[in-house]
Amino acid sequence: MNLPDNLRYTKDHEWIKMDGNIATIGITDFAQGELGDIVYVEIETVGKTLEAEAIFGTVEAVKTVSDLFLPVAGTVNEINPALANQPELVNTDPYGEGWMIKMTVSNLADIESLLTKDAYQSVVG
Repeated sequence: MNLPDNLRYTKDHEWIKMDGNIATIGITDFAQGELGDIVYVEIETVGKTLEAEAIFGTVEAVKTVSDLFLPVAGTVNEINPALANQPELVNTDPYGEGWMIKMTVSNLADIESLLTKDAYQSVVG
């Protein structure tokens, strides 16, 4: 299982990468593996300010639909436009081309409460 050191993780299997106060968010390699072939990503929260753990969208795989949870509070700025035509990018490159949203984080200190690589590894075994 691929877990980059420079990211933070949630117990709900989202990852977050910070660049100043802008966060890029997606689902982990573990999550995409558990879901299987992803066929559709629906995110309709651009421009909305949401609390941590709020649902910001859904991901649909061949056998299931799963909610996507925001790791920290903030405003959703952008969705990955490539996912509209290539949702399988979440499977093939979950930490790169398969990112889901970019957002402005309300409180940068909240990032520290998220899981490190080692802590997430212990959650998923």
